[in-house]
Amino acid sequence: MQSPPSVATESFSDASLAVARLEEIYERNTKFLRERFEAYVGGEAVTTRVRAYYPFVRITTATHARLDSRLAYGFVAGPGVHETSVTRPDLFRSYLVEQIGLLIQNHGVPVEIGESAEPIPIHFAYRRDINIEAAITTSENSSVARSLRDAFDVPDLAAIDDSIADGTFELLPGAPEPLSLFRAARVDYSLRRLYHYTGTDPEYFQNFVIFTNYQFYVDAFAQLCQQRLQSGEAGLDAFVAPGNLITQSGGAISGTAPARMPQMPAFHLVVSGYRGITLINIGTGPSNARNVTDHVAVLRPHAWLMLGHCAGLRNTQRLGDYVLAHGYVREDHVLDRELPPWVPIPALAEMQVALEEAVEDVTGLEGFELKRLMRTGTVASVDNRNWEISGPGVIRRLSQSRAVALDMESAAIAANGYRFRVPYGTLLCVSDKPLHGEIKLAGMASEFYRRRVGQHLEIGLKALERLKQQESERLHSRKLRSFAEVAFQ
Repeated sequence: MQSPPSVATESFSDASLAVARLEEIYERNTKFLRERFEAYVGGEAVTTRVRAYYPFVRITTATHARLDSRLAYGFVAGPGVHETSVTRPDLFRSYLVEQIGLLIQNHGVPVEIGESAEPIPIHFAYRRDINIEAAITTSENSSVARSLRDAFDVPDLAAIDDSIADGTFELLPGAPEPLSLFRAARVDYSLRRLYHYTGTDPEYFQNFVIFTNYQFYVDAFAQLCQQRLQSGEAGLDAFVAPGNLITQSGGAISGTAPARMPQMPAFHLVVSGYRGITLINIGTGPSNARNVTDHVAVLRPHAWLMLGHCAGLRNTQRLGDYVLAHGYVREDHVLDRELPPWVPIPALAEMQVALEEAVEDVTGLEGFELKRLMRTGTVASVDNRNWEISGPGVIRRLSQSRAVALDMESAAIAANGYRFRVPYGTLLCVSDKPLHGEIKLAGMASEFYRRRVGQHLEIGLKALERLKQQESERLHSRKLRSFAEVAFQ
């Protein structure tokens, strides 16, 4: 087997030095794979397997004690050996420094950095998707005609799963306990999917995320971000659109807009330290909602919100009213296997307060007066866009659940937030009331959108600004963590 020289495992009591060592190992090993692959495609014969490994972080503890019991993360569940493989330490540098620093601080022992036993798939040795098969099949050299898998490791989708997050991970005898929700190859898989679906590189994603299902919100967000950049607002670095089309704070523009938009385009208001806001138009349906949150979750955001439209289910609601979700009826079924419907998806106090206070700020209403415009209640999410004509059984279940609104995406986004320990919230705007004869018609919809989109987006942005002011330790609620939990946030 061709591999770079093995790296000795080292102990570190300084988190920054530990992460620097992770970067050194990762960069060396991925460079080795790229060089060998490019030689292979260029016609050089490869007679033995080529392999390099992800780096790992490991901590070994001998006691259940830790220094601060208030924390939701930053400590291991019990004594023993805990380990995870790591990818892209350059991208996750600040995150890793924080997580490793908390481990050292809370347990009073160093961490170990070395090479894991997890091979790096050749696809993931590159930052962006590469058309490996095309490179091989178009080559005129017969030495590359053999299967790629004979020479290089490729992604093993049977092993890239969410068993740690889902609580189904089975620890082999003598193996270390997991330290993170995601191992390296699972992260790498999602990093490439993010570019595929959103049209932007993962480097631009921010720690506060808005999901929406209407282009109107995208247009309003893009316009607002450009205005804020042009005004010279302090602290803003850039605005990034699909195709990595970047508008710098000084006005310089780089990148090329794509010939056609990706399936779920993302837009980023970039602030130093990933403290800005990302908005993604996920389109319609719970499958899209689950898909994009499966991948955004590996970036470990501090919060995500769903801002979209819904059907109002109460006759007392008016078009344009807001619904703040405090519970979900999950009839979308996209996560039933990973997160059974009997699992409650609780409201998170920090998210609820930030959203309600943002509504008060923007509308000027508070207390009992706020009830004229906003209801707090259960949101039902379904997988059938034509639920209104599905018969009396659907209507009966909605009545029994006490739901006040219905959409197709909110429950999946909240459920995946709960599943992946990402703080979540939902603020919807009533666009129709089909149970009460007010269906969405083209002319009415245009008037509704014009009146409400700007205000709704402003509320979401203000809510995220409030959340930014909180300590991340407080925002990441302990109610999202199980009794046997990994250490990394």
